[in-house]
Amino acid sequence: MNTSVIINELKFKAIRSSGSGGQHVNKVSSKIELTLDIITSTGFTDDEKLRLNQKLSSRLTKSGVLVLQCDDSRSQHRNKELAIKRLLDILKTNLHIPKKRKRTKPSKAAIKKRLDNKQKHSLKKANRKKPSL
Repeated sequence: MNTSVIINELKFKAIRSSGSGGQHVNKVSSKIELTLDIITSTGFTDDEKLRLNQKLSSRLTKSGVLVLQCDDSRSQHRNKELAIKRLLDILKTNLHIPKKRKRTKPSKAAIKKRLDNKQKHSLKKANRKKPSL
């Protein structure tokens, strides 16, 4: 993943934000809509594109475009920064390949200790019973 290339490929669109703010909301387009076309992007390898398509399938449009919106701040520039940061976080988490788990076997000492504890516990329980005459 080449972040500088990806950031250059981003398309931004300023929209009027909803919510509180009074007359300011009606005048200023502070909400940012960020779009990234993953399929045509040159910032990803083919494997990364395939992985992102699979992982982000619910968030992509039918044409393979990722759309993010940000209206957290009243400032358009701050919303732009937040949207870019969110996008990079989403891409990093979805491109991360988890390590495969190596199956391990418990040591003989651990097995013996577990069985001894089970034996002690069962004796403790058996000693609570009334003695048979």
